[in-house]
Amino acid sequence: MHSLRFPVLSEEDMRKRLEPPSGERLRLVIDTDAHNEIDDQYTLAWALLSQDSFEIEAVLAAPYSFAHEREPLLAAYEEHRHDRSSKGPEVAVVGSHRRWVQNLVEAGVDPGTMEFVGPAEGMELSYAEILKVYELMAADPTGLVWRGSPRYLPAPDTPVRSDAAERLVELAMSEDERPLYVAAIGALTNIASAMLLEPRIIERIVVVWTSSYPSYAPHSNRPSLNLVQDVPASRLIFDSGVPHVYLPGFYIGAQLTISLPDMERWVQGRGRIGEYLHHLYTHNPIHHQRGITDQADRTWVIWDLITIAWLIQPEWVPTMVTRSPVLDESLHWGHPDGRHLMREAIGIDRDAIFRDFYRKLEHAP
Repeated sequence: MHSLRFPVLSEEDMRKRLEPPSGERLRLVIDTDAHNEIDDQYTLAWALLSQDSFEIEAVLAAPYSFAHEREPLLAAYEEHRHDRSSKGPEVAVVGSHRRWVQNLVEAGVDPGTMEFVGPAEGMELSYAEILKVYELMAADPTGLVWRGSPRYLPAPDTPVRSDAAERLVELAMSEDERPLYVAAIGALTNIASAMLLEPRIIERIVVVWTSSYPSYAPHSNRPSLNLVQDVPASRLIFDSGVPHVYLPGFYIGAQLTISLPDMERWVQGRGRIGEYLHHLYTHNPIHHQRGITDQADRTWVIWDLITIAWLIQPEWVPTMVTRSPVLDESLHWGHPDGRHLMREAIGIDRDAIFRDFYRKLEHAP
């Protein structure tokens, strides 16, 4: 438990901080692993097109890496090879990597040849991707885009200093008394580091984070990339008492699917950014990584839009106030007594979210 080292908000103050935003433009920081997939670019573009709702004060590049998948992927591949050699065409690969291995084999890809970037390279790639989105949207990134952590937290109470973490502290502790919303759409390393560097910022920020399963789900949260990359940082958000709006990806954000016909009708041709988003959709790096060859026949989830959606119009992402859970050693949720409050999504209006995104994209430069 880390709550003893942080200021403690009263339950009344916490409820006030967790109230859905309304009215004035919001102070906003976006923390994003913008290169790891394609949803971050959509989310950043939507935020930049929504500056009637936001004062975007910084965009922070978060680390990312799929390297933790390598060992279980190779183990599943070895089991697959053994099973095929001994039992013919029947494949019985167990575990969450079964379908991944099957897809790679069917696509003619040897999992042993796959390379995964480390968190430092992932952060640098994300930093460059943020700048690319700004450039495509004819927006000036000067003083707004910051490099984040090159590694994950080495220990639960040890921050990683970075330009991003230090800038978040500066913004949170500024003279502006309005809450600073932090839309977190990746691993929480930068945000956790800022909190450890200056614990008082939890009195000034609201973290809006998307990842994993609802707090009432019985499953292990291990499949969530945002959560599992930096488990100490993830635990810190739930344990510290920082005002936290938790937006589960599985079941909730997973409804934000978009198809190739949607892309061709509503995104392609909408400025340079629309062309780029269409290109990302049709050249999704996750397709190659996962051995997906039938992209035209499936939809794709644009997970991270859920954070901006709640901030623009909370009614699009219905939520409830509940008690913050704990993450146990197997990354299941626990619910001990005496936990502080958080807000959690319980539904989503997919059509309203994409309608707003598409309409604003019509005005992209």
